[in-house]
Amino acid sequence: MKPTESAAPESRLRGFAGLPPRVEAVVVAVATIQLTTGLYRTVHEGHALFPDGTAGWSLTLLTGIIVGHLVALGRDRWWGGTGSGAALTLAVLLVYGWVPAGLVSLVVVVLVGTARRHRWRQGMLHGAVDILGIGAAALVLAAFGEVPTVERPWRPLDWGIDALPEVLLAASTYLLVTRVLLWYARAPQGGGLPTIARTALLRQGLVAVALLGIAPLICVVAVAMPVLLPLFAVPLIALDSTLWIARARAEEQLRDPLTGLPNRQWLLERTWAALEEAENLGSRSALVLIDLDRFRAVNDTLGHLAGDRLLLQIADRLRLALPRGAEVARLGGDEFAVLLPGADSATSAQRVARHLVAELSSPLDLDGLTLVLEASAGVAVYPDHALDAEGLLRRADVAMYQAKRDRTGVEVYESKRDSNTPDRLGLLGDLRRALDAGEVELHYQPKVRFDGQVAGLEALVRWVHPERGRVPPDEFIAIAESSGLMPHLTEYVLETALAQVARWRAQGLFVPVAVNVSPRDVHTPGFAGSVAARLARHGVPARALQLEITEHVLLEDPQRAADTLAGLTGHGVKMSLDDFGTGYSSLVHLRKLPVSELKIDRSFVARLAIDNEDAEIVRCTIDLAHSLGLLVVAEGVEDDETWERLRDLHCDAVQGWLVAPAMPRRRRRPGCGRAASTAGGGRPSWRRRPGRRRPSRRRGPRAGYPSWSTGPPGVRCRARRRPEPPGGPTPGGRAGSPTGGGGPRGRPHRIGPKPHTEP
Repeated sequence: MKPTESAAPESRLRGFAGLPPRVEAVVVAVATIQLTTGLYRTVHEGHALFPDGTAGWSLTLLTGIIVGHLVALGRDRWWGGTGSGAALTLAVLLVYGWVPAGLVSLVVVVLVGTARRHRWRQGMLHGAVDILGIGAAALVLAAFGEVPTVERPWRPLDWGIDALPEVLLAASTYLLVTRVLLWYARAPQGGGLPTIARTALLRQGLVAVALLGIAPLICVVAVAMPVLLPLFAVPLIALDSTLWIARARAEEQLRDPLTGLPNRQWLLERTWAALEEAENLGSRSALVLIDLDRFRAVNDTLGHLAGDRLLLQIADRLRLALPRGAEVARLGGDEFAVLLPGADSATSAQRVARHLVAELSSPLDLDGLTLVLEASAGVAVYPDHALDAEGLLRRADVAMYQAKRDRTGVEVYESKRDSNTPDRLGLLGDLRRALDAGEVELHYQPKVRFDGQVAGLEALVRWVHPERGRVPPDEFIAIAESSGLMPHLTEYVLETALAQVARWRAQGLFVPVAVNVSPRDVHTPGFAGSVAARLARHGVPARALQLEITEHVLLEDPQRAADTLAGLTGHGVKMSLDDFGTGYSSLVHLRKLPVSELKIDRSFVARLAIDNEDAEIVRCTIDLAHSLGLLVVAEGVEDDETWERLRDLHCDAVQGWLVAPAMPRRRRRPGCGRAASTAGGGRPSWRRRPGRRRPSRRRGPRAGYPSWSTGPPGVRCRARRRPEPPGGPTPGGRAGSPTGGGGPRGRPHRIGPKPHTEP
């Protein structure tokens, strides 16, 4: 039965009419031949087609009442193969034979089809199935020697105890045939029963038994006192309504109560069916996950009732914007999903997703207030990204959050950007245990002025996995950021770095240390207070600590970030702006951030000596920073030419492989710290001397990369040759290199900010 005319659109259950057109045609053809043959033989043999007199008119009236009830309430008479008409059909079959019963079914098909023209095809199929069930039950009766007709009815008064198995078997056969055929008609090809049928199976079975149990009573009244037959309309309609309510409740489990759209359970089952069909056809299917940006602000500002009305408008827009064959569901909150059963490729699915996002971005009117919402969408394609419905939904979710983070609107799933793979989840657990066990190390890379003095050190985190070996910082830091482990990692790095600074200061070595922090750290309530508490606990003055941040800290919650940074500078902690010139670099951000140092990103420094545009960018950046009273540090310095150009541009300090790689604390000699404080001007000892070969410029690390160390106080930092590490120098980006910053020229691909790693 159709649950209600006011429910979600008919398309919400689309896809469960699973009979192929050819099979459907065969079913209708067989039923037509069966009924036509029966009518011809009945007429040819001189039998009546339907009882006359009081019994005939009473049965006709009862049939009309039931049909009127079904049509008036918009219910489909044959849903599930049982209903109020099923008991009447079975009663006529037992008393007068299968031809009159088939005529009852045919009359209902014609009347319901006339009243509801848009469902005539479904009504014709259900009527054909009903006639096949009647024929199967008639064969059972014939096997027991009972072939009733209008002239020689099988009177219930003549039934004995031996007739009970015949009646039960005939009724069960009728119910079984109609059930199986209709369930197969509603089940997707290659799939199981629809969720509605599975959920309501027990309740429908009990009601069906009650309906069919009334059939023998109808038989008795039809023979003994037919004038009372119309009174059976009351219990039949009541039981029929109970059956409909059972189905409606089952269907509610598949529908979102607010928007009327299908829900997550329906989506998963429909997606399974679409994937099986795509596998059979060798085609693709896609799933688009859509989430509204900043929808929480609408609820917080206008209230949840206004938010609900807005979601209704969003649902209507999605329905209207769907391409042909696509289906939409609401997963909860402000999340929607669109299934594209016949996607040609990931590109076409992405194009559909962009169209849907653009439609949702159009202005919306809410109580006279014009709102403009934005949405982010993630796309996952079968079989490229997943082979099952749950996997496809999860990967679309990953892509959607990537689109939110990058503010790109739409993203297609990429496995390399998914931090939730089993391998990376295992790595996350190992990282957590390594932090608890103190197995993560800090390496320190100097920032050196052009007079040879060490201006400070940058702490870079390194992790050697007991089984995988050295893990690139980009890899495990991205996992920490996406999993919520980032605050724990930041606390570990701060604690370890401040403990080391305290030990150096106790030895008379006074050199500031810089630690990278992520936007999540800055947005954590109480972060400034926790940093001040750690400084006090280790006895380290605030001027000995510098925190490196990126402009990303101002993107998500600018006010909280500003309060945290103001608190840090209020405690005396210096701030450095890292990666300047990339991402969302803005003069407004530079004005708002309380920084004392600016670090030029290595992507500009690496080509400084050979690219005039990069050289001009670096020059302008240095002049701008100096005009604002900021110190400038250039990252990724690898060769003499770059060194000389930066010195001519009056850069304050440099950092990179030419100066020194990042090294563990045990390889650092005390003299360098004193040199940072006492060294005077002059030419650095590691600079090019007369007769010394000029270092070659190349992309990889130098063959024998320098270590930074000095002798007694007053001697500046100099470069020394030392053997390559096992396996040779490691190429890669600054954060990805196991030895730290200033690797090969050219900026490596990196996602998000780079706390604790890049020099």
